Amino acid sequence: MMLLQIVTDTAVAEVTADQAVSVWELAKEGGLMMIPIVLSSFIAIYIFVERMLTINKANTSPDAFMSKIKELVLKGDINGAKMVCAQFDSPIARMIEKGVSRIGSPLKNIEASIENVAKIELFKLEKNLSIVATISGAAPMMGFLGTVIGMVQAFIAIAQEEGSVSPKLLSSGIYTAMVTTVAGLIVGIVAYLGYNYLVTRVSKVVHKMEYSSIDFIDLLQEPK
Repeated sequence: MMLLQIVTDTAVAEVTADQAVSVWELAKEGGLMMIPIVLSSFIAIYIFVERMLTINKANTSPDAFMSKIKELVLKGDINGAKMVCAQFDSPIARMIEKGVSRIGSPLKNIEASIENVAKIELFKLEKNLSIVATISGAAPMMGFLGTVIGMVQAFIAIAQEEGSVSPKLLSSGIYTAMVTTVAGLIVGIVAYLGYNYLVTRVSKVVHKMEYSSIDFIDLLQEPK
């Protein structure tokens, strides 16, 4: 039984290695159009990971934060409220800090200041998302372009061949046509899903920002 298990594991490892080599060979047969497709995939992955880290960081405002701010503002401890805001590196904290620093000004001015900070924070959260959206649309197009190039190569090979056409002669063009299409669609679909997921996460952060700003404005309107 032990010998059979060793033979089986060895066979599985050999098959896995053969599959890895075959995938690499297919990628090489995809031609020059595989280069921008692969680069696009790396760019999309990098932006997705970087944005996820940024959004997760922006989404980590503790529940006790607003309660502490309310307590200090009602006591009139403006400097203490500013210090609490400075302890947290998040869009909500920066919005509330701007509002706290404007206490004493007309309410409309405070709302405008908070809104301006919110716009800046939203711009930071959405940074490079348009690149992922572009990749989701451009990658399949690059794949289709590779398909056209491959088919052109195949037809040129047919035209230059005298007599019967060998299937092996057409394999290069067919490889390019099929591999680039599959690669482009895979990159495009993954980038599209990643883009929509990031947009959803940003929307949740924006909702928290809006809720916190409304809560802060209501605090300023409470009778003292």
